[in-house]
Amino acid sequence: MPARQRQHNVAVERARALRAELGRNLRVARLEADLGLTDVAAAAGLSSSQASRIERGLVPSLSIDQAVRLGAAVGLDLSARFYPAGDPIRDAAHAALIERLRLRLHPSLMLVTEVPLPIPGDRRAWDAVIRGAGWQMPAEAETRPRDMQALDRRIALKLRDSGFEHAILLLLDSGMNRRLVRTGAIPARFVVDGRSALARLGEGRAPGGSAVILL
Repeated sequence: MPARQRQHNVAVERARALRAELGRNLRVARLEADLGLTDVAAAAGLSSSQASRIERGLVPSLSIDQAVRLGAAVGLDLSARFYPAGDPIRDAAHAALIERLRLRLHPSLMLVTEVPLPIPGDRRAWDAVIRGAGWQMPAEAETRPRDMQALDRRIALKLRDSGFEHAILLLLDSGMNRRLVRTGAIPARFVVDGRSALARLGEGRAPGGSAVILL
C-alpha cells in the first residue's frame, strides 16, 4: 500500500478514536455532575439527539466549536495541538524529481519509492531506495528545502532507525538550491560530490557515501 494511502487510513482511524474518546469524556463528566442530556445539550446550543451522538462518537463532522461548548457545559476545557508523526504528503513536482533520478540510473539498478522504515507502527518512509547488487541506498527528495538543519535531523533519524549508513539528498536543480550547495549550507554528512555520485549511479555503482544530487 502506498505511503500516502497508509497515511490517509491512519488519519481516518485516529480521527474516529479521538471522537470516541472525547464522547466518553463528555458522558462521564455529565453523569458525574448529575446533569441530564437535555440540559447539557441546551446549554451547548445543540439538540439532545446531537449531544447523544457526540457522546457515542457517532458524529464524523464533530467540530471543535461543538466539543468546546459541550465540554464547558459539563465543566471541561478542551486543549488541542499537533505533534510530528510521520512524513508529509508529496506533490507532483516531488514525484517528477524522483523520476528524473530514476532515468539517470544504470539499467541494472532498481529504484523503489515510498519505502517504509522497518519499525512496526512507524509512519515514516524513505522517498526512494536505490538497490544494486549487494548494496542499497535511501534517497530523500526536496524541491524547496526551507530548513536544512531540520531536514538533516530528519534524515539522520531515518538512517539511525532503518540501519542505513548513507543517504542521497536529491534537490531540484534551481537557482536557490544551487546557492545552497555553493555557499556550504549543505550538512557535513554529505561528503561525496553530487556529480561524482550521479556518475557512479549511471555506471551501476554505489555512490560511495552520502551525497547531494541536483537534478
